Amino acid sequence: MATAQPALPLNLAAFNRMNATQKLAVLAALALAIALLVGGLLWAKEPTYGVVFANLSEKDGGQIVAALEQQNVPYRIAEGGGAILVPSHQVHDVRLRLASQGLPKGGLVGFEVMETQKLGISQFAEQINYQRALEGELARSIQSLAAVKGARVHLAIPKQTAFLRDDQKPTASVLVTLHPGRTLEPAQVSGIVHLVSSSVPQLSPAQVSVIDQNSNLVSAPSNAGKTAGLDPGQIKYVRDIEEAYRQRIEAILGPLVGSANVRAQVTADVDFSETEQVAETYRPNPNPETAIRSQQTAEQGNPGGGAAIGVPGALTNQPPVPATAPITSPPVAGAANAGGSGGSSALTFSKNATVNYELDKTIKHTRGSSGVVKRLAVAVVLNNKLDPAKGKAAPLTDTELKQATALAKEAVGFNKDRGDTVNVANVAFAPREQELIPDTPLWKDPWLIATAKDIGKWLLFVFLAWLLWTRAFKPLFEMLAATAHRVEVEQEAAAGAAAAAAESRGGASQGRSYESKLQQARDLAKQDPKMVAGVIKEWVGGESR
Repeated sequence: MATAQPALPLNLAAFNRMNATQKLAVLAALALAIALLVGGLLWAKEPTYGVVFANLSEKDGGQIVAALEQQNVPYRIAEGGGAILVPSHQVHDVRLRLASQGLPKGGLVGFEVMETQKLGISQFAEQINYQRALEGELARSIQSLAAVKGARVHLAIPKQTAFLRDDQKPTASVLVTLHPGRTLEPAQVSGIVHLVSSSVPQLSPAQVSVIDQNSNLVSAPSNAGKTAGLDPGQIKYVRDIEEAYRQRIEAILGPLVGSANVRAQVTADVDFSETEQVAETYRPNPNPETAIRSQQTAEQGNPGGGAAIGVPGALTNQPPVPATAPITSPPVAGAANAGGSGGSSALTFSKNATVNYELDKTIKHTRGSSGVVKRLAVAVVLNNKLDPAKGKAAPLTDTELKQATALAKEAVGFNKDRGDTVNVANVAFAPREQELIPDTPLWKDPWLIATAKDIGKWLLFVFLAWLLWTRAFKPLFEMLAATAHRVEVEQEAAAGAAAAAAESRGGASQGRSYESKLQQARDLAKQDPKMVAGVIKEWVGGESR
């Protein structure tokens, strides 16, 4: 029973004794092993890729790919072309460099469209391009908000006309796509409305509609403020007033019981109505400050008797002369009447006076300002105060509680006439429950997951290398080594047979040593293997016979 020959190492001598086919197989196996080794190393060292941009339009995607190729940045395109990936350690750097180039543009056309105006373009086409550019710029501005993922703006700008009855006001519609889990606050919606209305001439904020991706109207209608009573600005004003009063209370009572031992809430009733009042008041002027506005006096006198004097004629038709006070003197007894011939005369006199006095007139124009605090309701809760002597917290004394109440009233400007109320209570605070943040499981730790992936790559590479060596390359090399050993044994046997044949023929080589004969036989087998093989066949055939 023949015994198996032990596997011999494949050395250079054994490789030289192989024929051309065996040498080619060995070289191919070595090349394949090297290729697999290099490929495995590159795969194990290949960096992880991260998304640099997603949900891109075809135009933006092409521009970004061209920019990455120009910058020699390796990239990958996700299935469907929805995202572009680059090595994770270059994601932020690539984003900044692309942003400096204005990429991505988001598929929106801005005022850059006006830079490519062709000569001879019609006025209608120019107006359309301007409207497209304005819509694109507004959409880009709205997309800069943190909660907005995408935006579209549609403007309806009517053609201007010289007829007032046909004059139409522009309108606008805004479609916003929000990030998952994000919503727009009323103040943000109001900001979007005013942004659009301020960018278009003669566009009223009431003519701007804002809807989200779920077809919900998020912009309040024009009468929403009247229905609710307050608009977002007024609500914010009330909240600011309440917050200011609350901070005042906690700041003044904090040193008394500790900043962590005081809680305050303030409710403010604010009047936003605007009133205008005009009052006109008349009062008499008191003495001695009486002021005369106008005065008129008329006096008449007739020094003669009751008989008519003068000749009827033109003089009687003339207007009377201005009245003058007559100069009279006491009558003298026995004096004759100067106007008559000795008869008695009668004196007639009348006086009229009109005086107009000034009146004390007061006109008062009063306009009430909006945002006046009508009433305050204050609630304050104080924790028990720590007593150093007893080493534990004790309730506040009545004096301390009254002092805290007085300080709270002074902090908010307490006014009893307008109905303000301040309620200060002393209770023991419940112990704060510490929020337990659950530890992240090991299988969800991002760092551990990334490390495990890297280790898994190297382990997989080592396993594949071991599998290829034990299942493919090592058996191949052992087979080639065994073949080379068998060829060597056959060559030595042929050389021995040739030497024996030479001795049997009685050649001149009998005097030589065995080693020289063996080396000569080996050289003969290398030079003429066919002849040696024929000798071996004859020798084997002779023994068999």
